[in-house]
Amino acid sequence: MTIANVSQGSAFGLPKTLRTAQEAIELPEVQAMLRSLSEYQLDIFMPHMHDQRTGELQSLPDDLTQVESGLAVSFKLREELVNQAESFVPVGWLWRAGGSKPVAVCEMASSDTEHFGKHKMRHGD
Repeated sequence: MTIANVSQGSAFGLPKTLRTAQEAIELPEVQAMLRSLSEYQLDIFMPHMHDQRTGELQSLPDDLTQVESGLAVSFKLREELVNQAESFVPVGWLWRAGGSKPVAVCEMASSDTEHFGKHKMRHGD
């Protein structure tokens, strides 16, 4: 069984927005977009989070950003990150209100000589 077979069969039970995304990936026009994006080393992903109690997949709310820091993923309100923009490199975008918006970022370690050279690591790594 391939990953494609698993994801196609497991969309049942997802919220409507995520089910739509799972079904759309097989559409010829979406495949064409993916092929075009790949020329720029970009791909398609389905922004989501998980319910902390049940683990169920949920749509990522518009005001949250997925943050990878110290090799761990968390979610923060976008407004919390505005004044720290120089510490993060965007790695995922959504199209909202006529433009692209970062929805996933990695916190980077930077120095005077090397900006965005390394991912921020956990203490002790």
